[in-house]
Amino acid sequence: MSFEEKHKEGYELLHENDLDKSLDVARRLQSMKPDAPEGYTLEAEVMQKLNQWDASIKSLNEAIEIESDSGRLYNLRGYAHLNQDELEKAKEDFDRAITLEDLPAAHRNVVLYKLMSGNGQDAIAYLLDRIRAQPRDVENWILMGDLMKKGGHDEKARSYYEQALKMDPENEYVKELLG
Repeated sequence: MSFEEKHKEGYELLHENDLDKSLDVARRLQSMKPDAPEGYTLEAEVMQKLNQWDASIKSLNEAIEIESDSGRLYNLRGYAHLNQDELEKAKEDFDRAITLEDLPAAHRNVVLYKLMSGNGQDAIAYLLDRIRAQPRDVENWILMGDLMKKGGHDEKARSYYEQALKMDPENEYVKELLG
């Protein structure tokens, strides 16, 4: 099996939550091509599913050393830092991810960073700016709905969820919330 096929298999296993086998594939990828970031990245994502944030950061540091211009890697590492309450390190990584690739996921993580930093109003303002800048990004509408719901604004939350459902009629999460 080629490196690419093995890599695809590893992510399929990850999405099926077969974490042991996915981790085995990650380590196999590392031995096949130790100078490629894919094996370390897959390992980091398995570790995140296991809530092993230090191990995830270690693997992402390896991947970033190999491929320092990947916004996705910085975003993943930032998320791990966020889960360890290392808020400033997380913010640095999210900013780097946005600078490198303007990743929508990194922008959403900035919202989480702002919330965890106690800046709820800044988080909402930032997310509203993202919705205006990227009105077709369903995940922003869902996140805003979640924030409104958590804040006790059920009608506002519903309107955000309804907009998300118009854009993505098959979204199970939103259908369940509106059901």
